[in-house]
Amino acid sequence: MDDIVSVLAEWRRAGWPVVRVSIRAAMGSTPREAGSFMLVAPDALVGTIGGGRLEWDCVARARALLAGTGEGGELEIPLGPELGQCCGGRVRVRIERADEVLLDSIVREAERARAGQPHLLLFGAGHVGRALARALAPLPVRLLWIDPRAEEFGSVPEGVAVRMTEDWEGVLAAAPAGSGILVLTPSHRLDALIVGAALERGDFRYVGLIGSKTKRRGFEAGFRAVGLGADRIATLVCPIGDRGIRDKRPEIIAALVAAEIVERLLHGDDAMPERHA
Repeated sequence: MDDIVSVLAEWRRAGWPVVRVSIRAAMGSTPREAGSFMLVAPDALVGTIGGGRLEWDCVARARALLAGTGEGGELEIPLGPELGQCCGGRVRVRIERADEVLLDSIVREAERARAGQPHLLLFGAGHVGRALARALAPLPVRLLWIDPRAEEFGSVPEGVAVRMTEDWEGVLAAAPAGSGILVLTPSHRLDALIVGAALERGDFRYVGLIGSKTKRRGFEAGFRAVGLGADRIATLVCPIGDRGIRDKRPEIIAALVAAEIVERLLHGDDAMPERHA
């Protein structure tokens, strides 16, 4: 959605006409759900309704509408052999020229969606932290990357907010309930302080710590010693991205952790825990 907002701003400055292609209803097995849409300009597009022949044909219809050689309206399309796809479901697609009112509405909805995305705090700008920032940047999360060492960030991906600070306590306190946190600082002591505070607070949806099972056992012992309950300790994810793959390259770790964030932070089934004072 963030891409749509920035792309739309460029298109509007250039005065390009735009057509919206949207899924109005989805029945059975379909590549995208109802509400998905794409925006089509004469020589560009953003978003997707699922790819394949469905999207190809709809883009062609949209560009015919832009050229004045076709019409808009709603189509019910079976996703079977006659379309060269084997999903087996059906979709109802609306193709419409987007006037300024509709474009304004799309921007407002994208901004609302952005405001509703979960916050994710990434502590640490080392080699794995940099790989994680790149892997997580495209996800629908509000990523805040924290490290006091300005020289460590390198090239910051678009859409990632950076805080160069040692005030981890202030950053943690400002995070809303339901946020996620990834901790991979260069100091095990600092890791323990941040993770312990997050677990004690009790309302983070995901608390992840880089390290081995041995590191986890040591941290668990320390947390028990300061009176942290077993139920809180059990919510810690460490090692992060543990999917049975023994590959310690930063980019591979980042890919595995990104999948974990999708599962646990974006699509976790557990109810968000209440915040404890």
